[in-house]
Amino acid sequence: MLICLTASHRNASFDLLERLSIGAPAAASRLVTESDVLDGAVVLATCNRFEAYLDIAGDSDSAVSATVEAVASASGLAGTEVLDSVSVLGGKDVVQHLFAVSSGLESVVIGETEISGQVRRSLEDARANGTTTSDLERLFQEAAHTSRGVKTRTRIGAAGRSLVRLGLELASSRVTDWAKTNVLLVGTGSYAATTIAALRDRGAERIQVYSPSGRAPWFAAKHDLVAAHDLRRAIATSDVVITCTSSEVPVIEPADLDDGVRRIVIDLGLPRNVDPDATHVDGVELLDLETISIHAPISELNAESEARAMVDDAVSRFRAQALEQSTTPALVAFRKHVFDILDDEIDRANRRGDSTPESAEHTERALRHLVGVLLHRPSVRARELGRAGRGEEFVGALEALYGVRPEPEAELDVPTPVVPLADRTAPVRDDEADAS
Repeated sequence: MLICLTASHRNASFDLLERLSIGAPAAASRLVTESDVLDGAVVLATCNRFEAYLDIAGDSDSAVSATVEAVASASGLAGTEVLDSVSVLGGKDVVQHLFAVSSGLESVVIGETEISGQVRRSLEDARANGTTTSDLERLFQEAAHTSRGVKTRTRIGAAGRSLVRLGLELASSRVTDWAKTNVLLVGTGSYAATTIAALRDRGAERIQVYSPSGRAPWFAAKHDLVAAHDLRRAIATSDVVITCTSSEVPVIEPADLDDGVRRIVIDLGLPRNVDPDATHVDGVELLDLETISIHAPISELNAESEARAMVDDAVSRFRAQALEQSTTPALVAFRKHVFDILDDEIDRANRRGDSTPESAEHTERALRHLVGVLLHRPSVRARELGRAGRGEEFVGALEALYGVRPEPEAELDVPTPVVPLADRTAPVRDDEADAS
């Protein structure tokens, strides 16, 4: 059964998300390998959300409690602090949420494009750690397919803007001419490449790059930049400083910034790359993720509505396929039962030797064709009952009429709703959605 623990900019502070982004991924992986609570886990940790998609082996309460405690401990947080900040989704709400997230509909900036890649990488990390399952694979692959469809068939990407571009747009109100502005980029990852493209779109030409890991020369040569070898000296010669590293500690301290010099610092890192006390340095204007998110624009309603309609359709198809597949083990068992009987009868006839080899072959082909025709209608009906959520009726009918029932370990588990932690005493319907 699949459930999701989610905390985002909508229901959690950036401080808590920052802490979770450091320790949670490794904690979830250990939880899968060291306990019998989970069969699998995929963790998505970005600059404004933490999510754990779990394939649970036991009851949901135990899985949630174990995951929260492990994540909290690894992140240096109290269990109650994490518990109060996460929402728990189950059933089709898990599908709805991931499809919307991967399509950029739950981001700070509606329609931002980075999230689809982050979702893809979270699955790749789970594969590398051996913590994914067939149900998680199918969920994430379909989410990727849905996000590609939303991107190519709607204008949501044009309506929304990435955090990088939004940060630069905010800075543009203070920058008179990007072509004459000295820019320092701290970081050499995928976000840095996105930042360079956005800077050049605005006409920026004077760009230095510094890397705490020493990758600046390689990155500078690749992108036609100037490599900086001394951070403080590079800052001193820059009008705009943009940070986007994966460092778990601040790369820039207040002491690195000259007092009284007007300078814009854009911190796109999570955890923070710039010590928040930098705001106390005279002349420094710090635009961090929290500040940028406050200025996120309202999306174009038509584009967003169209995108959400596509997500809803994809969720319905995914759910229908899952329900349809719920009868597959029983149908396989039934077909095996029938063909085993057929094979026994053919063997018995061949042993009697009542016909010539040519006649026996003709008879066998005819019988196998007849059995195939007789099985066609039950196969169609099984899929129909599955899609209607009545798969157990098919399973029960086979057991009552033929004594056939699929092996327990072969049965497909169709996700069912999980009651959110805050509403454990209230009934939850399958069509209720818990927005995060």
